[in-house]
Amino acid sequence: MDPTCSSESVYNLIPSDAKEPPQPPRYTSVFKTTVKEDVQKAKNAMKTMGPAKVEVPSPKNFLKKHSKEKTLPPKKKFEWNEPRKPPVPQRSEHPVMGIQSGKNFINTNAADVIMGVAKKPKPIYVDKRTGDKHDLESSGLVPKFINKKDYGVTPGYICKRNEEVKKAQEEYDNYVQENLRKAAMKRLSDEEREAVLQGLKKNWEVVHKEFQSLSVFIDSIPKKMRKQKLEEEMKQLEHDIGVIEKHKIIYIANK
Repeated sequence: MDPTCSSESVYNLIPSDAKEPPQPPRYTSVFKTTVKEDVQKAKNAMKTMGPAKVEVPSPKNFLKKHSKEKTLPPKKKFEWNEPRKPPVPQRSEHPVMGIQSGKNFINTNAADVIMGVAKKPKPIYVDKRTGDKHDLESSGLVPKFINKKDYGVTPGYICKRNEEVKKAQEEYDNYVQENLRKAAMKRLSDEEREAVLQGLKKNWEVVHKEFQSLSVFIDSIPKKMRKQKLEEEMKQLEHDIGVIEKHKIIYIANK
């Protein structure tokens, strides 16, 4: 007997204790049958070359003349529902005669024209060479405001406010003068005030010139202190100059 034809193998003689675990059942979709049927239907419809066979049109149903023209609706009887005008008088009918009026229309019209006020033409202006006309009243070219009676006159409320401000200033000046008399204060004159202001400005220029003369590198404590001192002096002088320029009246205490 040929050993190659035998179903037995040497490996089968080796005992095997390990057993393969059972495989879980394979998942099967519930829509499998439905999907197959849909695919089969689509294949059956397109088996031939091109789309499915359709009915061939009959040679008797050819396009006829005027077959695509729109047809008008059926005719209806016309009925007139609106009221008609009175008929034209006949030749045999004559108008009512003998009715006369005693009014003299010529004299009446002449009197109306003589006694009436002439109509003034509407003012217009033309802004183009073609003769385009526009209303002059609403154009803003007519000097309406300068012809008013109160044009250029100060309104009453402004005059009243100015009087109140002037009165308040006088009362304040009187109050200050009274307090100055009590406190023995002296008012600087304009010449003294100007002299003090010029002196402060001159001092600021001197300090500013000294500040500009400082070295570029401030690398020591004395230099830093000198720079800080000059900056404080300039700041104080600027503050004093601003105060004197802002207030025209200055009071000082008598020593």
